[in-house]
Amino acid sequence: MKYLKVIAFTHKHIDLKDLGKFVICNESLSSSLESVKAKFDIPEIFYIGTCNRVEFVFTADQKLDRVFVGKFISALHLPVSQDQLENFTDQVSVYEDVEALNHLLRISCSLESLVVGEKEILAQVRKAYDTCRLSGFTGDYLRLIMSRVVKTAKEVYTNTAIARKPISVVSLAYRKLRELNMCTNARILIIGAGETNKNISKYLQKHKYSNFAVFNRTLDNAKSLAEDLGGTAYRLEDLKTYKEGFDVIITCTSSTEPIITNEVYQSLLNGDTSRKVIVDLAVPNDTSPEVLENNPVTFIEVHSLQEIANNNLQERYEELIYAERIIEQNIEEFKPVLKQRRVEIAMREVPEKIKEIRETAVNRIFADEIERMDDNSREVLARVMNYMEKKYISVPMVMAKDILINNS
Repeated sequence: MKYLKVIAFTHKHIDLKDLGKFVICNESLSSSLESVKAKFDIPEIFYIGTCNRVEFVFTADQKLDRVFVGKFISALHLPVSQDQLENFTDQVSVYEDVEALNHLLRISCSLESLVVGEKEILAQVRKAYDTCRLSGFTGDYLRLIMSRVVKTAKEVYTNTAIARKPISVVSLAYRKLRELNMCTNARILIIGAGETNKNISKYLQKHKYSNFAVFNRTLDNAKSLAEDLGGTAYRLEDLKTYKEGFDVIITCTSSTEPIITNEVYQSLLNGDTSRKVIVDLAVPNDTSPEVLENNPVTFIEVHSLQEIANNNLQERYEELIYAERIIEQNIEEFKPVLKQRRVEIAMREVPEKIKEIRETAVNRIFADEIERMDDNSREVLARVMNYMEKKYISVPMVMAKDILINNS
């Protein structure tokens, strides 16, 4: 696993507000990944971006020292100054080889999450991988890694109580929202139709909230969520002209710039001066600081949920130990699997090499002798060579597998 690398920016070492600088929007993801692939000769890569982490998982020969990480960040063309770059380079976490696999397993099992036990992280990691796979950024090696990641996470969630009474960032945010005792016909604007807002919408439905307007860049996605909620769908740019009023804004988009500027917020208020609620689960925040400075707002964000998350970690300490044992076992099981796959890939060349040897023997080295044979003899020779070719192809693979099994 020496080629497996992870560069991680997480809530543990970087303030969540600063973490937003490393978020790559969907529109520029392909160009950013293409840039680092080309610059550093990276065969496979995928990007994970959640509310409390940004990570790059890739394969490479290079060692992840401070110089490499600095150049890697620069190649992504992020909105980070040179001074900030040097500071963030000291705060980044890097993982290589078995440590990289261990880290991926831990985050997918939610052991590294802001809220330990939230299953959403596994779905987020899988979606991140699938997005990059469909764009051609990953190959066979990361496919094997992700298969093991999913297997391990499922075992942890099934065989431990780490996700019992599941608590997630979404559920914590909703808990804070419920504490405000809003009436069920409160006017709720939902900005963004991704997984996070879909999940919080399920809580809202469960408790009979019914007055929704959904805004999203892609209207079809807005319509899909609005239909589930019995609400109305709008394009994201319609926020600027929306005049139906609101009591709550729930927002989570992948935008790297604020969606709710003070100008947009004043337009949404349309003269209303009462206190409103904003639930902002985006990183970076979708809400401009100016909105909070100039208006009476009850603001719920990821950062404010940290204390509850820490208490949750203490409650699940015993389950963490069991989960870590499952992870260790899966790492040990995976080592021979990876070795076997490497052998299989190496052995792909064997059939072609044997065919080349046969062609050389028949058409060059023994061409004259074969030409002097009668038709029956040539037919027998061809059958013998076909038989031997098939056997020669299978023998090295069987022997290599036996060696791997015996050594493991």
